[in-house]
Amino acid sequence: MTEGTSPRMTSHRPYLLRALYAWITDNGMTPHLLVDARRNGVQVPAFAVNDGKVVLNVAERAVSGLEMGNDQISFTARFGGVSHHLWIPISAVVAIYARENGQGMALPEDMPGAAASQDDAHASDEALFALASDREPGGEDGDDRQPPTPRRSGHLRIVK
Repeated sequence: MTEGTSPRMTSHRPYLLRALYAWITDNGMTPHLLVDARRNGVQVPAFAVNDGKVVLNVAERAVSGLEMGNDQISFTARFGGVSHHLWIPISAVVAIYARENGQGMALPEDMPGAAASQDDAHASDEALFALASDREPGGEDGDDRQPPTPRRSGHLRIVK
């Protein structure tokens, strides 16, 4: 190894995904993935894609055969009562978050030898903001609810 070069490391994205998945499930919440369905290799039902993105419920009760490898995530899920096998390259996962409170993380892009630019950081913030407006396709639990928006203190709501 010469001075000024560092050994090449594998992607940190699959490790972050697995750790955040464990954190969300350990806290009794429902993990969801925001996936860029326009990326090469993404295999999801076309009807579940909205504006090039898809939100997937990856809770144990909603999928079967979940495998979170270093290169891809694969599992079987039901959409409208029909079973589909999904295959998602790790690079296509934009964010992972808990449905119940929206807590999670927009994943940074792998950029060997370069720090993320301000534009990339802004794009990640926009992806998190978009989570509240994206619809979640049903899993085995069959619900099509949107992720809740965070409550703000001092805001009153009328309940009938």
